[in-house]
Amino acid sequence: MLNGKTILFFVAPLYEDLELWYPKIRLEEEGARCIVAGLGEPSYQGKRGYPITPDTTVDQVQAADFDGLVIPGGYAPDILRRSARVLELTRQIHAAGKPIAFICHAGWVPISAGIVRGRRGTSVGAIRDDLVNAGMIWEDAPVVVDGNLITSRTPADLPHFSRALLKALA
Repeated sequence: MLNGKTILFFVAPLYEDLELWYPKIRLEEEGARCIVAGLGEPSYQGKRGYPITPDTTVDQVQAADFDGLVIPGGYAPDILRRSARVLELTRQIHAAGKPIAFICHAGWVPISAGIVRGRRGTSVGAIRDDLVNAGMIWEDAPVVVDGNLITSRTPADLPHFSRALLKALA
């Protein structure tokens, strides 16, 4: 179904394990190639202790090479949003109209990239005010799809999140 599609995942320290691995495995099951890009460290521990070795760094990838972007939550988005390159890639993928899927605390990256104003979405309750203050029309739903933006609240919403992501990439 997704043969020939390449999806970018951002990773940083203390990413939410399930929010990276669940959609990554689902996409790979459907034939997509997933590239995990970090900030330069050789590996990262998830919030729940699951390690990942990134395929590359954000400095070594080009937005045009990807069909979509997934941003997992956890504490990682607070670190990722401080990277000018992460924000640049996010803006470029968004400008190209490609799917950007973010879950839980990952909304911090699109906030800092300046792409949520006037858009519908959701998140974990802890960053609802951040998204609203950045101009997002926040909804309490398992998944909200608004154009190319796909958002969910928590790991409990991963089935909805992944189905919406698969549909957007098909």
